[in-house]
Amino acid sequence: MRKIHVIGIGAGDPAQVTAQAVEALNDTDVFFAMDKGEAKSDLVELRRQICARFIADPGYRFVELADPPRERSDDADGYRRAVTDWHEARARVWAAAIESELPDGGVGAFLAWGDPSLYDSTLRILDRVAARTDIDYDVIPGVTAIQTLTARHRIPLNDLGEPVLITTGRQLREHGLRGAAVVMLDAECSFLRCPPDTRIWWGAYLGTPHELLADGTVGADGERIATLRAEARARHGWIMDTYLLRPSV
Repeated sequence: MRKIHVIGIGAGDPAQVTAQAVEALNDTDVFFAMDKGEAKSDLVELRRQICARFIADPGYRFVELADPPRERSDDADGYRRAVTDWHEARARVWAAAIESELPDGGVGAFLAWGDPSLYDSTLRILDRVAARTDIDYDVIPGVTAIQTLTARHRIPLNDLGEPVLITTGRQLREHGLRGAAVVMLDAECSFLRCPPDTRIWWGAYLGTPHELLADGTVGADGERIATLRAEARARHGWIMDTYLLRPSV
């Protein structure tokens, strides 16, 4: 049987890699990484840098896998169908690579940004892989972008005794802001639709040398943040950002 580690590696800063993650890195023979094109090649390079920093024996290998295309859809049903089809296509690629690149009894790994439990497809796809080939896998938790965001802004995640919703830009646009919310996966700057007095704490490329931070209110600072985001995406070819919203009391 082949063993797979799913290793949370933090939001981009190698110093966020935990001792448990370092142990799993040093237990791995083959690292599998998705190649998402030239614009995101530095994401693979950051994974390589983390391995070079923490692995004592340089005998491991990197295997880069071409990421299957994903259909885009604006409606909820179309979105779920497109993501399900994409996961299935990824599972076929992963299963074939594990069988061809990892010998029986070998140990492979996928390195997940932040924590594998939070808006990451790795675990769902590996469930599909396990239905195709004989693998066992474990999960090593990591520091999330949310933790890094609140640390950088020096704020608690929640107001005293109040809940926080973790959601996406799509959900924010569809349902509006009903309380404090962390928003991820938002290419549309959906915070601009919130009331002007809504507080926002925003961060991009958290934990990396390209890190950007901004805060204020949607009315006074929302357009500035949207412009900052657009300029950064154009400059780097990709962006990963998240933000915390709190309605005015």
